[in-house]
Amino acid sequence: MLTIDGVTVRLGGRAILERASATVPVGARVGLIGRNGAGKSTLMKALIGEIEPDDGEISKPARSRIGYIAQEAPSGSMTPEEVVLAAATERAELLAELETCTDMNRMGDVHERLLAIDAYSAPARAAKILNGLGFDDEMQQRAVDSFSGGWKMRIALGALLFSEPDILLLDEPSNHLDLEATLWLENFLKSYPATLVVISHERDLLNKVVGTCKAGS
Repeated sequence: MLTIDGVTVRLGGRAILERASATVPVGARVGLIGRNGAGKSTLMKALIGEIEPDDGEISKPARSRIGYIAQEAPSGSMTPEEVVLAAATERAELLAELETCTDMNRMGDVHERLLAIDAYSAPARAAKILNGLGFDDEMQQRAVDSFSGGWKMRIALGALLFSEPDILLLDEPSNHLDLEATLWLENFLKSYPATLVVISHERDLLNKVVGTCKAGS
């Protein structure tokens, strides 16, 4: 359970959040709504530890992973496919270990773990996500730096979705998406198996993917 207990955040001497409290059960699907400046994005930043609350506490289940898109879009010579695949950090670390491992017993353990996390189907799953977000086969193999800022944010979203965090936080996820990609995202999120918290002004998206809406305060 994700617990927000009496959280207060002040920025520039003004209280953005004041004694905010909520409990989000494991597997819940929650929408955060409210006027601009109500503190929705501030709350998400507090949840990931980017902002330290002035008062109150935030707790989450032990060893649970929180996923959130960073403000900085990906860049460099990596392809969208490589960026998305790199988001599965355990898979990447195990594959890197195999390249230098000489202990046969350890190699067997690594292969078993890769099978357990479905690592060998990862390229197909990454391609499916990128395709849903509008990247055709050719685009998936281009350098990230060849894309505009909006497309780079689509890559960041794809990497986040591929990483499958235990608690998925999305702040206006349909920004930078066209209608076709937004519809794909709705279908993806409807079947997302873990906890989901979404900020969006798109009521259709919220109505389709979340079960509870909390007004911003």
